[in-house]
Amino acid sequence: MNPLSVRICRECIIAVALIVALKSPLVQCAEPAINVIVILADDLGWSDLGCYGSTLHRTPHLDRIAAEGIRFTQAYAACPVCSPTRAAILTGRWPARLHLTDWLPGRADLPSQRLARPDFVRALPLEEFTLAESLRERGYATACIGKWHLGGAGFESLKQGFDFSIAGDEAGTPLSYLAPYRKGERVLPGLEQSEAGEYLTDRLTAEALRFIRDNAQRPFFLYLSHFAVHTPLVAKPGTADKFPATSAFAGRQNNPIYAAMLESLDEGVGKVEALLRELNLDSRTIVFFTSDNGGLATREGANTPATSNAPLRDGKGFLYEGGIRVPLLVKGAGVRPRGLSDSSILSSVDLFPTIAAICGAEPRMPLDGIDFGSVLRGNEMPQRDAIYWHYPHYSNQGGRPAGCIREKNYKLIEYFEQGRRELFDIEKDPGESRNLVEQEPQQAERLARKLAEWRQSVAAQMPSENSAYRPNPIDRTGRVELHARSADVHGVMLRFEPMPHKDTLGYWVRADDWAEFDFTVEQPGTYQLRVWQGCGNGSGGSEVDFECGDQTLKMVVEETGGFQEFRPREIGMLELSRAGRHRIAVRPRSKPGAAVMDLRKMELVRMP
Repeated sequence: MNPLSVRICRECIIAVALIVALKSPLVQCAEPAINVIVILADDLGWSDLGCYGSTLHRTPHLDRIAAEGIRFTQAYAACPVCSPTRAAILTGRWPARLHLTDWLPGRADLPSQRLARPDFVRALPLEEFTLAESLRERGYATACIGKWHLGGAGFESLKQGFDFSIAGDEAGTPLSYLAPYRKGERVLPGLEQSEAGEYLTDRLTAEALRFIRDNAQRPFFLYLSHFAVHTPLVAKPGTADKFPATSAFAGRQNNPIYAAMLESLDEGVGKVEALLRELNLDSRTIVFFTSDNGGLATREGANTPATSNAPLRDGKGFLYEGGIRVPLLVKGAGVRPRGLSDSSILSSVDLFPTIAAICGAEPRMPLDGIDFGSVLRGNEMPQRDAIYWHYPHYSNQGGRPAGCIREKNYKLIEYFEQGRRELFDIEKDPGESRNLVEQEPQQAERLARKLAEWRQSVAAQMPSENSAYRPNPIDRTGRVELHARSADVHGVMLRFEPMPHKDTLGYWVRADDWAEFDFTVEQPGTYQLRVWQGCGNGSGGSEVDFECGDQTLKMVVEETGGFQEFRPREIGMLELSRAGRHRIAVRPRSKPGAAVMDLRKMELVRMP
């Protein structure tokens, strides 16, 4: 071969080698894969962090993430309770589409419930393609550390795309926040060996740090799912003493145990951030922090309520903003704005498509969420149609079966028991204090149709009539208690307020609004009606009728010094000529003051 031919051949070989090298995934100049950490708090409210306005809770490390990344102000959990939101995060699909619509395994139907729950899925189906599976296909090490709560034997996290799992099983609450993490024969998986007195939040943080160190040389996905700040409320010994002891709950954050639990969680986040900096991983790691539903603002176990979601309405278990709006902080690789507060409307279902796009992963199933990576890069949010909720269950906190849609600034809630609708302008009224359903009936009707069409498109399961329905039965002493929580409200503004400092029918600012109560008696007879009413000074004098069948008892509302200052009033006698179900309607006839009254409960006492 002559020298010219040799040179040409050599140049061809070099060119081919360069082409092969440039296409190889092992080329040194290729961008390193971005690590992903999703930190999920349990039952953390929207206003619980310092960066969201809390003046009681100490969250300096989470506040730093907000200062160095993006703080989303209108991010939503996909459900007002835990398991469905967790499923939505890991699949990018609406809980209604998954038919996983309540916490697992859920609560059996009760005789007090007018509707029976549908036969919903009791575990995340294995055929669903999870975020962990998609990232593992890209070569990521994957870990689920902490709460799982998406199924027991056969449906563990290790069968859903995670290489490593610790402390998670089918349970929604920890066996104990203090080691040993046991209850009877049960123990949190992987935590069989622990030092007595060790705090669960600290241990989960330590396991997360170990996973990061072990996988620092390869891309990883860490799903750090804390049990905190879920009940039972237990703080690390001595830590609650740092927070001021306050008076009884009055609609504000004042729980020192909860505050201490949150501080421990925040300290753990700080340790994760510090390790990323130490290992020089912070520039190629993106961190998401959020919650699975709103904060627990009602009584449910010792030391509760846990928090207040004010200025948002109500909390966990309700489709009002306090039950579904959650903190969302994002910081790290590719996040260009620093300290930005963004009002884009987001949902839990959006995490999967966003993370998949960042990491170059390919979902195998259609996703309901949208990729909001453009916002993380400092650009506009993609247009979206609306976000939806479907909760065909009665929650432990008092929420009733309902559906919900948010489209731009409008939000419609539709209750399944009687079709009641509530329409709010969230931009003008984030506290949902003004129902616009009568003022804007066309808007309400349009959103209701859109919500119904969405339910049909995802094959949402609906509740059915409860054949065992037996409301407000008579007790052993011959009394029937008709608590405000069991009332069916009619009209626009009247509502049950579940917060424990109220626990009443309130906002009775229209004389046209009224309420009715179903109840059950075993024996006919004469029953005395007693009413617990409250009324602020200057608002007394409303005339109210209590109607039961063809009988009507009348009352003039008396001032009690405050609307939540309740006094019992004996109104009169009702003759119930048959055993079985009856109904009392409470109808105002006049309202000279600001409001009719607050009504905590009524009581029927059978006379001898």
